[in-house]
Amino acid sequence: MSLPARSLTPAPPDPILGLTEAFRADPRPARVNLAVGVYVDGSGVTPVIPSVLEAERRLLERAGSKGYLPIDGRPSYRTAVRDLVFDASHEIVASRRSVTAQTPGGTGALRVAADFLLQTGSRRTAWLSEPTWPNHPQLFSLAGFELRRYPYLDASGRRLDVDGMLGALRSASRGDVVVLQGSCHNPSGVDPDAATWQAVADVIVERDLLPIVDFAYQGFGHGLREDADWIEGLARPGLEFLVASSFSKNFALYNERVGALTLVAADEQRAATALGHLKIAIRANYSNPPSHGADIVDTILGDPGLRTQWEAELAGMRGRIRGNRAAFVDALASAGVPGDWEPLRHQRGMFALLGLTSGQVARLREEFAIYVVGRGRINVAGLTDASLPAVVSALGAVILD
Repeated sequence: MSLPARSLTPAPPDPILGLTEAFRADPRPARVNLAVGVYVDGSGVTPVIPSVLEAERRLLERAGSKGYLPIDGRPSYRTAVRDLVFDASHEIVASRRSVTAQTPGGTGALRVAADFLLQTGSRRTAWLSEPTWPNHPQLFSLAGFELRRYPYLDASGRRLDVDGMLGALRSASRGDVVVLQGSCHNPSGVDPDAATWQAVADVIVERDLLPIVDFAYQGFGHGLREDADWIEGLARPGLEFLVASSFSKNFALYNERVGALTLVAADEQRAATALGHLKIAIRANYSNPPSHGADIVDTILGDPGLRTQWEAELAGMRGRIRGNRAAFVDALASAGVPGDWEPLRHQRGMFALLGLTSGQVARLREEFAIYVVGRGRINVAGLTDASLPAVVSALGAVILD
């Protein structure tokens, strides 16, 4: 028996990680990588933040067992994540109608959510925003979902298409799954406001849809609680949903793969019953989660002093991103680069969508050694004082030509 024929046909490179490989192979010293979604500081380095280093020191000192964790992870971590997402005083927490499972990153949480839903009889249609994170379509389609799209951006590519989004979701069949991004939308940086979240929730209730919220950037936009503004739309009596959390960005723990999946049910008993099925999905995927990265998060969130330090460090990263947005928009305006750039100043998170053509993206890479994704998604955090003038000049050249 041979391997399947398709397995021997070269696979297309990942649209983001493949670009990173090309960037590393590029010999030009002035090359700029704005493709990969990783925070970098002013010197272009992804730092290990001091609160993480202190947490690791403490973990090393107490050097506990390397035995398996429970299928759904360490209890203290699960509690800390739940309280970070909803706040310890929220009705969802007080009513005990949520359960949280520790997962390998936000991607692991999304895959567990997909498997859990299909193994328990969910409808097989999942709605994704257009555009969305490039891994969403393949993740949900390989899990077994049929994909549909709802419009997200208007014709400018800078603002939300509220009517188009709501209209598409109203056409969904009862029980369909809808994937939403909680904040710092990837790739656009465009997020719904409070009124729009309420309207989205109205449609979800009206059409009896099941939301999965991809919440990968909490605290990277406007603040820990400010970035959870979607909760007030979805946290309605009887409305059930799932939340995939990632701590790659806000703790700068990219290679530790730290995440969680939280399920919110109508009541405590339904949540407890659903957890048993989540555990089956986890057991079939990776059996139980890795510990080190989650122990770092648990240590920081469980210690008032470390938590205060981490929140200050997170505010510093957030402030740098927002400062980069302002500097980028100002530089584009000063250089006279044609385009509607001002909305980028007020968007949330690391990403901005420039709305470039494939030819313009190719020219940025081939002529100017500037790497961006798709239709011109850039990682705003990847800009530095040294690279900003070159990026703006190159954009002017490809847009004006």
